[in-house]
Amino acid sequence: MCPHCEDFARTVVLLGQLALYADQIDADPAFVESVGPSLAASLPAPPPGLFPPGYDPNEGPEYPGEGW
Repeated sequence: MCPHCEDFARTVVLLGQLALYADQIDADPAFVESVGPSLAASLPAPPPGLFPPGYDPNEGPEYPGEGW
């Protein structure tokens, strides 16, 4: 696995584990609020081939409340 692929996969796993932790009854919301954005900001660019050619994450359907 390429180094960037490994970093991407590890960060995605950590975000998933944080989401599971946040759903626990005794979760510390301050911890989740401080660590979540940091993990998301450290997410490297997705490895090549993860998305189809020409994929643009900014395109897609308008969601309620958008496009006014």
